[in-house]
Amino acid sequence: MSSKQEPVILGKIGSSYGIKGWLKITTYTDSVEGIFDYSPWLIKEQGEWREVKVAQWRFQGKAVVACLEGVSTRDEAQALTNCEIAVPAEQMQELPEDEFYWRDLIGCEVTNTKGYNMGTVQEIVETGSNDVLLVKANAKDGFGKAERMIPFVTDQFIQKVDLAAKQILVDWDPDF
Repeated sequence: MSSKQEPVILGKIGSSYGIKGWLKITTYTDSVEGIFDYSPWLIKEQGEWREVKVAQWRFQGKAVVACLEGVSTRDEAQALTNCEIAVPAEQMQELPEDEFYWRDLIGCEVTNTKGYNMGTVQEIVETGSNDVLLVKANAKDGFGKAERMIPFVTDQFIQKVDLAAKQILVDWDPDF
């Protein structure tokens, strides 16, 4: 696979389901079935990505199960347990100018409205009420912080996201 960008991880293969090669699928997409909007999938086995196609899928209670082409036995399915499911970044739909994927925020520099450099976004944590930026503080942070957790609430705390410049402007006290 030759690509400029790393594949985008959309889920993970769970345990086998039944004896005919079906697999439980853990999805990270907004809707559970959204992962099936993408084809083909890339699965990571032993550190290498390989392309697979979903032959069938269905709901099983509130979860989903799928059968991949070429996987027809329980043993073949079990060998794929815990493999990540991804798609090439190019498969992700283009978003309007004022929207972005969470993955685009990783590595952005966070500065508050008073010009203080708060650090760099390391990850986004999902909580029940709103998502939170986990910002790794600079090595010589003036407030002695190692990291900051900033709620991703636009117009209240998040003032501006500039993906081209990889910068996020926040209204947040650096001592908090």
